[in-house]
Order: sequence, then C-alpha cells, then structure tokens
Amino acid sequence: MKAILLDEHGPSSNLRYDDIDAPEPAPHEVQVNLRAAALNRLDIWVRNGWPGIKLNYPHIPGADGAGIVSAVGRDVSTVGVGQHVAINPLINPDRLDPLFLAGKDNLSRHAGILGEDMRGTYAEYVCVPEWNVLPLPESVSFEEAAAASLVFLTAWHSLVTRGQIQPGETVLIIGAGGGANTAYLQIAKMFRATVYVVGSNAEKCQKAAELGADVTIDRSQEEWGKAVYKLTNKRGVDVVIDNVGQATWPSSLRSVTRGGRMLVVGNSSGYDIQIDSRYIFTRHITIIGSTMGAQTDFRTVMPLLFAGKLRAVIHDVMPLQDAAQAQDRLESGDVFGKLVLAIP
Repeated sequence: MKAILLDEHGPSSNLRYDDIDAPEPAPHEVQVNLRAAALNRLDIWVRNGWPGIKLNYPHIPGADGAGIVSAVGRDVSTVGVGQHVAINPLINPDRLDPLFLAGKDNLSRHAGILGEDMRGTYAEYVCVPEWNVLPLPESVSFEEAAAASLVFLTAWHSLVTRGQIQPGETVLIIGAGGGANTAYLQIAKMFRATVYVVGSNAEKCQKAAELGADVTIDRSQEEWGKAVYKLTNKRGVDVVIDNVGQATWPSSLRSVTRGGRMLVVGNSSGYDIQIDSRYIFTRHITIIGSTMGAQTDFRTVMPLLFAGKLRAVIHDVMPLQDAAQAQDRLESGDVFGKLVLAIP
C-alpha cells in the first residue's frame, strides 16, 4: 500500500510517500481502506519527537481517518466488509479491561492513539478493533468524518463529560482557528452558552463569529485578559478552555469567575506554567485536566455531526502525497479548522 512514512524524528522533509505492506486484521479487528485522513497538531509533535517517545519505524502518522471496511478478522460481529465507517482514534485493544467496561477506556494504561502509539492513518489501509469504527450514513463524506473524529471526541469529553457545561453559562475559548476550538465553539452554542473567543487576528475572529461566537477578541489589537474582565463587567466566565498552556495560563486563570472551571486540554506554548494559587482558593476555581475521550463520548458526539447539528470545519483538502506540505501549513498557523488528506 501507499503511505506516508517517517524513519526518524525531525522536519517535515523526513516524511516520505512510499510503499509498505498493508496490515492484516487480527481477531476482533477490521481493516479499513482509508479514503480520508485529517491532520492534528499531534502529528507534528510526534514527527518532532519528545523524550521517551518510542516509534516502530517506519512510522505512519495520523490519528483521524474514515473509509470502507475492506476485510475483517476472526470473531468480528458488529461490522461487515463494504461498510463506510469513521474511526475512533483512541485505541484500547482489551475490551475486558475493567476501565473499558466501566466506560472509562481513555483512562486505561492499555489505551493508545493512532499515529502516536501505533501506526496511523496517513495510508491506504489501517487495522483497528471493531469497536473503534462507527458506521457512516451516506450523507456524510469521508472528509467530514475524518476531520471530526479526534477534535469532537476531545471537545465533547472535556466540555460536557468532564466540564459539565450547563445551559446559559459563559465560555471563553483561547484560540479561534484550531480544529478543537471550532468544535468547542459549536458544542458550547448547542448548550446555549455565551461564547467568547480569543483570536490571533481579525480574519480568524470574523470566522469564529460566523461559526457562532458571541464575542471575539483580537489579541493582536488588545490584551485579551483585560478585555474579558471589561466585557464581563469584572465577573469573568464560568468556563475557560485553554490548550495553549504556559503563555496563557495567568490570564486564563484570572478570567474564571467565582465557582467556575478551567479546562486544561493542551500546552502548545509549553508546560512550565506558574500559578497564582490565590485565584484558585479565593474564587473556588476547579481546574480540570482532560485529553481525548471515551468510547461513550465518541458514540454520543459523532451522531450529532451525522444529523447536521454539528459540523467539521475543513480549511482545505490535499492529496496524501502532499502530507509534508500540509503539516507545514498547519504549523504555520494560517489555517482555520482542519486540513484533510484525500486518499484515492
């Protein structure tokens, strides 16, 4: 099969479009002939590497994918060859794991992410457990399904399951253009929240407003922490969603109202944060860490996309062989929503 292969950590030029043997499904696995894969920041971090990461070279990047079931392993009973499917990128191969049975499979030591802990979706074929695929209705394209999977799984788990968003609350999203942030925005509006979005420029703020943001703050023109303070009449917001980390934590924490929550869902600017603990105990603030999500989250949020109540925001679709160029575009920050790789 054709795939994007990585032989060592480093720049995007280390990605090569080449041939590799297609994987065969093990018991309880299905082989998916992928038709679309979507990019995530995770793909770039894996390519660059970090202390302790171990890849099976040549590595295939990619967490998100959708396609057609092309073969099934022994004892597969829930899906058949020819079925159009979306893939849940969080893989737990042990369905008898107590945490899996408890609906907390994302907390299991056995859980891993496609494209990080195992070969991923920048390829013509991938094999995953049968419980990791969800049938696609004919009305949903492979590109839409691939673009939605990781970011809506992540957003639903952190904002709804963990964050317990309530109708009418106020939500602040740090960042406008990322795929996850476009998912957070839509989910928050589904709960009739008032949504504030901090964008890096006027264009991204305008696109966030078109997607439903009630208030946008262009951080290139004003200090967004002070702006939130003024716009909320010094109250702050009920929920802050921060996936930036080191650069934004002080302002994010100050933006949380009394009794509010701060969702910590990433650290793209660095992990070495400083905390003024006075804000936490004097304002009764709850700090919630979250990443990815459980099977129950995936099977709850994806049907909402299939029904048209939520939608994946796609910036562009590019051919699989242009994966290195696509990663460069994502890394540049000049993207609103998701970049998708089309796999013929």
